[in-house]
Amino acid sequence: MKHFQWFALLLFFQLGMAQQNATSAEKVMTSLAQKAQLAKTSSVKNIPLKNIGPSVMSGRVVDLDVNPNDPTEFYVAYASGGLWHTTTNGISFDPVLDNSDTQNIGDIAVEWNSNTIWVGTGENNSSRSSYAGIGILKSTDGGKTWANMGLHDSHHIGRIIVNPNNPNEVVVGVTGHLYSPNTERGVFKTTDGGQTWTHSLFVDENTGIIDLACSPNNFNIQYAAAWEKDRKAWNFSGNGAHSGIYKSVDGGSSWSLVTNEGSGFPTGDGVGRIGLAVFDDNTVYAVHDSQFRREKKKEAQKDELTKEDFRSMDSETFLALDDKKLNDFLKTNGFQEKYKAENVKQMVRSGSVAPVDLTKYLENANSLLFDTPVVGAEVYRSDDAGGNWKKMNSDYIDDLFYSYGYYFAQIRVDPSAKDRIYLAGVPLVKSEDGGDTFTSIGKENVHVDHHALWINPNRPGHLINGNDGGVNISYDDGENWMKNNSPKVGQFYAINIDHETPYNVYGGLQDNGVWKGAHDNKENKAWEQNGINPWQMILGGDGMQVQIDNRNSDIVYTGFQFGNYFRLDLSTKTSQYIQPKHELGESPYRFNWQTPILLSEHNQDILYLGGNKLHRSLNQGDDWETISEDLTSGGKTGNVAYGTITTISESPFKFGLIYVGTDDGLIHVSKNGGGSWEQISNSLSQNQWVSEVAASKHKKERIYATLNGYRWDDFTPFIYVSDDYGKSWKQISNGIPDAPVNAFVEDPENENLLFVGTDNGLYVSFNRGEDWELFQNGMPNVAIHDLVIQSEAKHLLVGTHGRSIYKGDVSVLQQMTPELWNKKLALFKVENIKHSKNWGNPTYGWVEPNTPGLDLTFYASQSGTVNASVSTADGVEVSAIQMEADKGLNILSYDLAFSKKGKSNFLKKNKMKLEAAKNGKTYLPKGSYKVTLSGNGTSEEIEFKIE
Repeated sequence: MKHFQWFALLLFFQLGMAQQNATSAEKVMTSLAQKAQLAKTSSVKNIPLKNIGPSVMSGRVVDLDVNPNDPTEFYVAYASGGLWHTTTNGISFDPVLDNSDTQNIGDIAVEWNSNTIWVGTGENNSSRSSYAGIGILKSTDGGKTWANMGLHDSHHIGRIIVNPNNPNEVVVGVTGHLYSPNTERGVFKTTDGGQTWTHSLFVDENTGIIDLACSPNNFNIQYAAAWEKDRKAWNFSGNGAHSGIYKSVDGGSSWSLVTNEGSGFPTGDGVGRIGLAVFDDNTVYAVHDSQFRREKKKEAQKDELTKEDFRSMDSETFLALDDKKLNDFLKTNGFQEKYKAENVKQMVRSGSVAPVDLTKYLENANSLLFDTPVVGAEVYRSDDAGGNWKKMNSDYIDDLFYSYGYYFAQIRVDPSAKDRIYLAGVPLVKSEDGGDTFTSIGKENVHVDHHALWINPNRPGHLINGNDGGVNISYDDGENWMKNNSPKVGQFYAINIDHETPYNVYGGLQDNGVWKGAHDNKENKAWEQNGINPWQMILGGDGMQVQIDNRNSDIVYTGFQFGNYFRLDLSTKTSQYIQPKHELGESPYRFNWQTPILLSEHNQDILYLGGNKLHRSLNQGDDWETISEDLTSGGKTGNVAYGTITTISESPFKFGLIYVGTDDGLIHVSKNGGGSWEQISNSLSQNQWVSEVAASKHKKERIYATLNGYRWDDFTPFIYVSDDYGKSWKQISNGIPDAPVNAFVEDPENENLLFVGTDNGLYVSFNRGEDWELFQNGMPNVAIHDLVIQSEAKHLLVGTHGRSIYKGDVSVLQQMTPELWNKKLALFKVENIKHSKNWGNPTYGWVEPNTPGLDLTFYASQSGTVNASVSTADGVEVSAIQMEADKGLNILSYDLAFSKKGKSNFLKKNKMKLEAAKNGKTYLPKGSYKVTLSGNGTSEEIEFKIE
């Protein structure tokens, strides 16, 4: 007995090492309250962040809800970009979730008569960046205010349906945790508007509800799609025997499984994600992502070789192959040029490689995923209210889900035509025969990867579609589409800057390529008139990291997922593919979804790229050398590339002082350009994803590291610093509310100034991480993926995964030394201003007049009243301003206009004519001026000029 107990304890310990603990809902809610308090007390709460776009490519839409009485009014829910409202048929949108604790949405439902909005937080698509939510939110005033109605541990909500005859009766399908088991998943129902909930359907802790649908004629008739899945960082199993369809005839209060053995609907381990659409009380459709294997068919004799041919081929057969045939295979499949038929045959003869190595050469986790021969999308229909199901497609529905069916499974039926259905996948397709045959209705201005579709019940052919590229509207059943992408909801993975004047910002986005735009661009609808958007796409795919040659910003290194990188020459619009290739007989390199790259500060011809090994090119990616062994724990068996380098940093003090971090929690350092490596992460939290390593810009021995537990549903913020090359570490995340850390940057001028970005906000430290303050004025609670400082402009660029890019002036923050923090009052210098005779006057016609402004930033050690006096160089007061200052940094905005008394004072001493502008204000003329700020028992002065 004792032996058994010891063994059980050992097993528990081992499992605990492999499986991190998910953060509890109680801790998450406590952290949200902590963050709300930080927002009130932050010393930088008045320093603004400005959204600089882009908007044109948009971001992933997860749901739509349209006013049935006026379809020009609707809400659009973005996966990580919040909720947006239009009353202009998508011409313009307003955000309505910005004052909530999250921007992450799985589903929405609107009760239009009472103007009540329900938001199920946490995206339901189970992708790599599907962020967890905080329960279900409710607004009774059109989104002005929000209340959290519970289900805090749901993480991801699949669907919400509201009784049209009783707005307090709501049924919610909860998908549950993405990376860990939990019990708050299944179907929940409320009859009192969310005050209390009944857990009416629970399958098990790994099976949630991904979709709900009810009869348009009878709310009591409901169907729920259960989905068993298991996602890990290295593997995603999106199917299981507990997946299936349940039915309720009492409005979601009780449920029974209707896809039993013999029902006609698939059962067993291969049942994947299911989407539902109900036509009437009897007819219900289901689209199923079938993970059952396809039947093998004997292929006709073919001339071309495939990689499967070599899997079991013996050496004798291989050596007898026709050289031309073998060379065609090698060239078509991208083998390195040195691998010609003659060379490879000699390698086989010598025994250095075997024929199967040609198959292995082409295989990695991603290719194996695409090669998986599953059935894929299929459509079922029941005409007897779920009693029996019939498969509607007689042939495979190829090129719809590919191998990513877990990301789709949306089906809609036209309310006016029982046999007209729509499937959302990579393309958007339509069937007029109940799902037997399909045609694509996407067009050149419609993005791929579709997740939401509304069909007008009163006007067939009027469609509103949501996809990875935003919103499209059609009035002719998909023959023509409008694009409605004014919200700035881009989902950036990574951003970077150049050093041009004005400088440009670059970034890679989820499924929307890589874009470039000037930081001071004016993003408006003028581009629809002149044909030039201020942001330009420079590469497609899922956009990834970007490096820009600081000698010539036309040379850009960037790419798409799994290490597919290119060297671009933007001046000639040419590109060169530069991914390092493994040797024949060597295991294929593993590349992360977001493979890291780095141009050396010491020589811009030198490029680093991380797989499971670190690669270096001395000639801009033309040739590569591998400068490390495998720096990971060796990967894991699964269908997702894992055991990969995720971050690279080289010290600005020494060429070849390199740090790398991996997705399985390891950090290594090399002090000799890759000649040898030392693991330095044993004392850190284990098995976490290393999201950032950053060699200090101020001390050669200093290194920062951030670790991320998102893929364990562990939301603890991990930030560390070492002052001895990683031999010892200190944790410096004290005071940051629970949210995984994605991004870190150290200020180049002030070594005490640090910034971090988490899954739910931006933080700043003025004392090298001893404590942190919230820095989010103007930016909602959104996931932040990357941070970059443009040193000349002293701007912080914030790459968000859901609200595009923000810019903040951190020049004042850089000046906040310990001595300044101890002052009672400090007023910071301002730039001189160029005078314009057009101040307050429209340049022509109906144009709004240009109005000047001077932002005076000051620090106050205590809150209270401050007075500002503006006077000429000879002491004549021209204006006086009073304001209530907060403790910390404040901005006093002065419009550069005379006060009534100030104008009189000025004219008494200066015999000149002052003309009032057309807006009624009289602006200061050219000259030198002084600002005197007083408060806290002291005063400060600065001077500025109007030139």
